[in-house]
Amino acid sequence: MSSTISVLDAAILGVVEGLTEFLPVSSTGHLKIVEGLLGIPVDDPAVVGFTAVIQVGAIAAVLVFFFGDIARITRAWLHGLRHRDARGGYDYRFAWWVIYATIPIVVVGIAAQELIKGPLASLYVVAGSLIVGSGVMWLAERIGTQKRGEQDVTLRDTMIVGSSQILALLFPGFSRSGATLSASLMLGLDRVSATRLSFFLSIPALTGAGIYELKDALGHGVGAAPLIVGTVVSFLVAYASVAWLLRFVARHTINGFAVYRVVVGVLLFWMLGAGVLEP
Repeated sequence: MSSTISVLDAAILGVVEGLTEFLPVSSTGHLKIVEGLLGIPVDDPAVVGFTAVIQVGAIAAVLVFFFGDIARITRAWLHGLRHRDARGGYDYRFAWWVIYATIPIVVVGIAAQELIKGPLASLYVVAGSLIVGSGVMWLAERIGTQKRGEQDVTLRDTMIVGSSQILALLFPGFSRSGATLSASLMLGLDRVSATRLSFFLSIPALTGAGIYELKDALGHGVGAAPLIVGTVVSFLVAYASVAWLLRFVARHTINGFAVYRVVVGVLLFWMLGAGVLEP
């Protein structure tokens, strides 16, 4: 089978992935919409695999951007594994919390593969999830106290926020970052702390998904060149997006993203109804 994705398509999708992975607007939803407009079959296993693989480029951007923090936490974790008296430190505990908080999405991801790649992959689900997720984000801004900082995060917080990623896994369009930001705000975290926690939780979840899907991307005909181009472009654009988002949330609410999502969701429903896109 020949590749369903050209190098140009890969570059375009890399830009979309890099721009939207960490903004609370749903990268999966935007990728599916753009794939549909490009005439790429969104339910093709090769395409599903490709979109998961180029997420690794976005994750690499987070690893580079937060290298100092990640290195510090990793050192504390490794040191704690070797020395019992070092296990009381916050960084050591936080490393374990991220690991624990990733387990729910891994379990659901494996158990619900058929649903995720089948009926839940519909663009109608994407459109509905964009709109419903906007309501959740608006509610989070409304009730969030933002009185807690990064050092106030607990195991309970991390498990709740990590588990919220399941919403985006099951309902493409809901947005992983939108779900984690909303959950964090509802738990009383300030926006910057909520955004940083969302970034850290994204690393194992998205890296694991990319590695798992690599076999489908290569095994069903997507060549190495599109995968490399899409991943590199995703990395470059995502790095800029991460830097911008941290500055933005320090001074603004996420309500603007909620409004944008509603507009995109309604537009998507119209395009599906008018036959511009196939569901």
